Amino acid sequence: MAMYRNYQEIRERVKGGGPVTVSVAVAQDREVLAALKMAAQEGIAKAILVGNEAEIRPLLKVVGLPEDTPIVHESDAAKAALKAVSLVRRGEAQVLMKGLINSSDFLRAVLNQEEGLRTGRLLSHLGAFEVPGQEKLLFVSDGGMNIAPGLKEKKDILVNAMLALQGMGIAEPRVALLTANEMVNPKMIATVDAQTLAEMAAAGELPNGVIEGPIALDVAFSPEAAGHKGISSRISGQVDLYLVPTIEVGNVLGKSLIYFAGAKMAGVILGATHPIVMTSRAETPEGKLNSIAMACLMNTGKQ
Repeated sequence: MAMYRNYQEIRERVKGGGPVTVSVAVAQDREVLAALKMAAQEGIAKAILVGNEAEIRPLLKVVGLPEDTPIVHESDAAKAALKAVSLVRRGEAQVLMKGLINSSDFLRAVLNQEEGLRTGRLLSHLGAFEVPGQEKLLFVSDGGMNIAPGLKEKKDILVNAMLALQGMGIAEPRVALLTANEMVNPKMIATVDAQTLAEMAAAGELPNGVIEGPIALDVAFSPEAAGHKGISSRISGQVDLYLVPTIEVGNVLGKSLIYFAGAKMAGVILGATHPIVMTSRAETPEGKLNSIAMACLMNTGKQ
């Protein structure tokens, strides 16, 4: 079973399979192009740039990308997004990346009925955190896209994340269905949903893995805490994926790791036919590079 201690190990794994082609929607974005330059230098990815050619070409020189980098000219942002999506759909690229375009317009192209990348599952966000002092990357979903998922949506989010981790080589992800405690309480719907998801896993209705819940963060993270509470767990201290009940929990958990523990973050949008990189403009070039690498590895693994 693959275990990644840091992003460098992910990047090394991707290099072994050769560069993956990334289709960039509305590519006249200096930070995105700088990250793609880093990815090309490491042998991870090569790009097809879709957008306003007159604005893209000067940026190629600024960031140091080759002048012969493929460009598909389209000055209209919505049409450019759809063309970038179509390149992935037709197999000319394997990963889709958002450039200088509004997230809603970008996702509208992803979900386009004719040219989009629909699978029938919900789109969801998977975050990966490299935390100093921890022996492996921690994955969290969904702290970035779905606000207050119900049981059906949580199942989609869980399936998306588990398939993605399996695509990265983690054959049996250990999953914690996070709640405030381990007792099922009808007044705390997160505990009820977690119990139902755990029952689905036991019935073989979810991808292969070890799934436990409801489970609180301390028990999931610390075998000592589990011992103090008298809880027997097969995943305590070994969790790969933390499934959070709401976007607020995932957002606070992720930002706590970053700001209190010095973690580095990468993220990918899941649930489409191909991995999607949609980082914030505030993300560092290294963060964008790590997100590209993670998406490339997921794509390689699903082939």
